Amino acid sequence: MSLDLDTLNQQLRDLSPVEIMRWAAGLGKKVIATTSFAPNAAAMLHVVVEVDNTIPVVWVDSGYNVPDTYRVAEVIIDKLKPNMQIYIPQWTAERRNAIMGGIPHPDDDPEVHEEFTRQVKLEPFQKALDDLQPEVWVSGIRREETEFRKSLDILSIDGRGILKVAPFFYWTEQQVQDYINLHELPNSRHYFDPTKVEDGRECGLHTSA
Repeated sequence: MSLDLDTLNQQLRDLSPVEIMRWAAGLGKKVIATTSFAPNAAAMLHVVVEVDNTIPVVWVDSGYNVPDTYRVAEVIIDKLKPNMQIYIPQWTAERRNAIMGGIPHPDDDPEVHEEFTRQVKLEPFQKALDDLQPEVWVSGIRREETEFRKSLDILSIDGRGILKVAPFFYWTEQQVQDYINLHELPNSRHYFDPTKVEDGRECGLHTSA
């Protein structure tokens, strides 16, 4: 896909998330969105559904989400009715815990943690890409979340040639929260990503290609 990203990012900078989503959907390309049902996830799903409720929304369910995340995810799905495409690892969490001894910490054994991340997130996501063959990938990442994301922008191209679109990229946590309150969206505050372990780390989806 040949695009002038610098010019487009400048043009999109002051648009609302809904307007950015409309721009992405209007490219005439195969679009997917992703969600982890982390806090604030409903904001992006609301934007996606408002623009085009047929866009596939990929959720890689690692099997390690806390109960509140699963409960709120069901409420969000029931309320917004996105076109959910749920992918899971080949091994259950119980089997992996028995073999790998639980969730590895990235600082203790980086190689084991890398394999763990591949199994629970990267491999299922690759299956989603193989199935859906997207040209555009919409996600809820924001600039202020991690150091790595500060190097990105609303639009970027990953190593696979997929155009990545982040409609909320320049929004603050408070702006997202205000959006959720305005639209009376369900929100989970209890969330754990086993591939990150700690806040400020990347899960691997946005850095693997």
